[in-house]
Amino acid sequence: MESDELRIGTAEREEAARLLADHFGMGRITPDEYETRVTDAYAAATLGDLRPLFCDLPQPHPGFFGAPPAPMTMPMPLYAPPPMPAPMPYAPQLPVPYSYRSKTVAGVLQIVLPFGVGRFYTGQIGLGLLQLFVCVITVGAGAIWPIIDGIVLLANGGLDAEGRPLRP
Repeated sequence: MESDELRIGTAEREEAARLLADHFGMGRITPDEYETRVTDAYAAATLGDLRPLFCDLPQPHPGFFGAPPAPMTMPMPLYAPPPMPAPMPYAPQLPVPYSYRSKTVAGVLQIVLPFGVGRFYTGQIGLGLLQLFVCVITVGAGAIWPIIDGIVLLANGGLDAEGRPLRP
């Protein structure tokens, strides 16, 4: 190689010694290796004498060696996570329309007729049948459940069969 036969000057030797000191400071070479390499750098006469001092070290190398090799491109991973969806813009929640049934009527029916009549009124047939069944099986002692349910309907309201809030 022709460029290895080019003669170097003091500036090149000092740059090589400075870069060897950097590598020594990073712990890449031992103190004995550093001393040997710096001695060889100051004794070098050509580029070919300096190249072996850096062949087993990563960058930085002396700039007069030429352009550093092009960086290796990373291969594409076998799995890439799916892209994140774009955030949805804020949309205020629209109010849920009220049911045409009243919470007052449902609560009073539950208290006055304590076997699920208020739940039949709201359209919740399954819950009304369950309350009726409990009242029949317990011979009226289970009527406490529909009465408490009626009080809760009067105080907090409830939902009809379609999930709409009962009208106040």
